[in-house]
Amino acid sequence: QLRLCDCKAMGGKIRSAAMLPLAAWTARALRASPLHLRARCVVARAVTSGGELPSDEAGWRTILSPNQFAVLREKATEPPGYSEMREGELEFELKQAYETKYPSEGVYECVGCGAPLYYARTKFDSGCGWPAFYDGIPGAIAEVPDADGSRTEIVCANCGGHLGHVFKNEGFPSPTDARHCVNGIALRYEPAAPQPDDVIAMPNFTPGSKV
Repeated sequence: QLRLCDCKAMGGKIRSAAMLPLAAWTARALRASPLHLRARCVVARAVTSGGELPSDEAGWRTILSPNQFAVLREKATEPPGYSEMREGELEFELKQAYETKYPSEGVYECVGCGAPLYYARTKFDSGCGWPAFYDGIPGAIAEVPDADGSRTEIVCANCGGHLGHVFKNEGFPSPTDARHCVNGIALRYEPAAPQPDDVIAMPNFTPGSKV
């Protein structure tokens, strides 16, 4: 059953989207074998290199794992800390490979279609429990205000996959004073992808980074 959760960042209360309990996510993750995950990654890369996007939700189910589908297509939210604490997830694997969640090179891509979404140096520690970025790659992220006007959803501009929400004017010392609060399960990291030299990091908000 989906439920709502709260997280605190910069002393303010932020209401997240519908969130699956951790036990449910763990059960789903155990049902997905590494072979299945590798196959879905290959399919996603094929979509990026010129293949067509799925035309319906049944098609997306063949590309995405159950948890990925819940987030990208059904707008669920992974539990706070899930990406960092769960083996095989984005931030857990970043720490294993780079000894930090904030590598300074590369790009974060949409796990559904492979479109580049965020430059690595825009990622920072917001203290909210989810991966955070101060800006998206120009044209890569679409903003969709919630119906009640309380928040602004962010989606992949290429495939429409739900990423999370963007919060503005919270006082973070970034070039944008914006925080893209993103589900780690919606992203994959591509270390070899280039990013412009003028993209700057936030040294005091990237623990362990070599920046």
